[in-house]
Amino acid sequence: MFSLATPARRMRLPPKVLPYRSSQIPSRKFRLSEAIALECLGDNRASFPILQTATVTMPLSSSVKVCRYNASMYTPQAGIFALGTSSHSYLEFDILDAKKRKEFASTISAIREPRTTTGGVNFVIGFRPELWRDIAPDDAPAGAQGFNNEIRGTEGFVIPATQHDALVWMSGSAYDVVFDMARSVIHDLAGQASLEEETSSWSYRHDRDLTGFIDGSENPTLLDAPTASLLPEGVPGAAGSVLLLQKWKHKTAQWEALPTDQQERIMGRTKLDSIELENKPSDSHVARTDQDEFGHIFRRNMPYGNVDDHGTVFVGFSADQSRLSKMLDSMAGLITGTRDALTRFTQPLTGSYYFMPSVESLRRLR
Repeated sequence: MFSLATPARRMRLPPKVLPYRSSQIPSRKFRLSEAIALECLGDNRASFPILQTATVTMPLSSSVKVCRYNASMYTPQAGIFALGTSSHSYLEFDILDAKKRKEFASTISAIREPRTTTGGVNFVIGFRPELWRDIAPDDAPAGAQGFNNEIRGTEGFVIPATQHDALVWMSGSAYDVVFDMARSVIHDLAGQASLEEETSSWSYRHDRDLTGFIDGSENPTLLDAPTASLLPEGVPGAAGSVLLLQKWKHKTAQWEALPTDQQERIMGRTKLDSIELENKPSDSHVARTDQDEFGHIFRRNMPYGNVDDHGTVFVGFSADQSRLSKMLDSMAGLITGTRDALTRFTQPLTGSYYFMPSVESLRRLR
């Protein structure tokens, strides 16, 4: 921290490497523009997010070392973290002609969101990991792969594999704007890809799923979510994320026939205020998906369906695909032999993995 007595000067950062003094680390008071990074190179390396046209306050010092900013920082797709939207649509596509996959990638990457304040729609674009690796081999996370094989668990439990080539996920404050945007996307991709799966979802009692429990109690804060969900700078796929997308149908009649205390033991949490049970059963959902054991993820789950046929859309983002796959294996009973008790009251219908590239990676495809 700098002393208030330290003399300072205001300067404009030019787009090139500059020599800065060791204490010339910018304060947080700057104007926002194009995201870059100021890297201070010396015995101790540090990186500070600033902006190319930012006017910053620089304290003066006599100790010199070299600093530079990095104009190649990557930016995640903003819709991943756009909380508070109540209407969602998930469109999954398969390419019609594999030879034209790069043309398809260019078309889907050129999708534009509405720009009016009342008609705004967030959208996130993802690709089957193998397809993305073929399109952008230098920007593909190592080892990421599609949901290519079903998971066969204990007691005959099966998680199906329904992998598709691409995903467009839209969210907004009302379904009419999401509906119009979905129609536009389908129209733009006609002739290049077929719509194979369409799911609409909506919020329920603010933060609860259709079991009546709060969903996402273990979610990181928005300050910590990027660490859990995004690949770091300096690796292929930086600022991208691996998404697991599934539909889980609820066996509502069976679930609602259970007393609340039994539902809580199955979940591993209290129903009213989502407090984790001190002595939760080993087959509880919380125990089988323990993020302290498997690694942290960022979830954007939503309810889907109608009165007679409904459930949960699982929308889980991770910087490491193995966190997601191990959780599924654990739920299926493949790790300890203990199956997740919640899977007796929910049925997985779909399963796909998508890589969600950075904004810069999508822009290069247009």
